[in-house]
Amino acid sequence: MDCSWVHAKQVFEMHLQLVPRCLPYLVAANPVNYGKPTKLSTVEALAAALHIAGYCDQATQLLSKFKWGIQFINLNKELLDAYAQAKDSKGVVKVQTEYLNQIDTE
Repeated sequence: MDCSWVHAKQVFEMHLQLVPRCLPYLVAANPVNYGKPTKLSTVEALAAALHIAGYCDQATQLLSKFKWGIQFINLNKELLDAYAQAKDSKGVVKVQTEYLNQIDTE
């Protein structure tokens, strides 16, 4: 969901039947949060979801509208592909945990 922060309270107070979800660990490429983990812009989050769901071309097309967009895929390619290969959410969490453990030991 994307909206102006001016209207955020009104939008989030709507009685929607939303199922909460979160994206796994990824690094932002947007100019405001470049290199920061989990600080994705809306377009990065959408592209990540598309890529993980197997819609890589659509993710790339969406990101191509931004000068920095394709850099998001480049920064996260290994993780995005690994998440996409997971059979279920447990597999995604396993990939994420293994990655985070790996960077902790480096």
